[in-house]
Amino acid sequence: MATKHTLPAILLLLAAPHSPAASLTPAAESAFQEYASKVETRLASQHAAASTYLAASSPVSSAEPLAGANFQIEPVNGGTWQVEAALLHHWRATAFVPRATAQKMLTLLRDFGHLPANYAPQVVSARVLSQNGDAARVAMRIQQDRVLTIVLDGEYALESKLDAPTRGYSISRSIRIRQIEQAGSPDERALDFGHDDGFLWHLNSYWSFQSATENSVEGVRIQCEAISLTRDIPRGLGWLIAPIIRDFPREALEFTMQSTIKALQSPASQK
Repeated sequence: MATKHTLPAILLLLAAPHSPAASLTPAAESAFQEYASKVETRLASQHAAASTYLAASSPVSSAEPLAGANFQIEPVNGGTWQVEAALLHHWRATAFVPRATAQKMLTLLRDFGHLPANYAPQVVSARVLSQNGDAARVAMRIQQDRVLTIVLDGEYALESKLDAPTRGYSISRSIRIRQIEQAGSPDERALDFGHDDGFLWHLNSYWSFQSATENSVEGVRIQCEAISLTRDIPRGLGWLIAPIIRDFPREALEFTMQSTIKALQSPASQK
């Protein structure tokens, strides 16, 4: 039973279907794009040689092993930091997947039609807007259920390829992410980009993968770096919004890596 001390907080939560509106500033947009450019420059240099194809990884924290996969996730540059009335997040996850190959990883990354199946329940729907060789543009709806249910429609530009039979990469850059209010109802509507609750304004994901052998077992080492831009923490509702803003980038990457490992080790992928 709620006490007189907790009741006001509960009433405030029930009365607040979403957080106070936020606005993406040009300065925050510029900060994200500049940081993304630096990350991509470093990755291009990294991919220039097989010996440095994946970044060195330190196991800051570990998720439960999934079907024998060695899985690590860690913050880069502290994980989260303030930039121009916004927060920039950078996390890296690395795993070794036994009996998988670089070609199977590339096939999985290009299997846009099965994104909802491979990444349920976070990926609700996906459709290819255009595809030409190594490049594609994909629309995707994602949902995150926390204290609040967050539904976001995003459009992404993707590029994926093999640099050699044993290694490859994929780049996914968000073009526009819009928050959806009352998703699935007759009153569903998309809020203007950059003028919403600010749970996710930008998301770029960078995969690197390379054949490897661990404990005499052949497989593929996969690595994903995710950089994202969100609002900063609003005054007054920090107790409600802070956990979502703080944990969403890490939890989303952890879920993505776990789902990718599972898909690579599925019977269909092993054929």
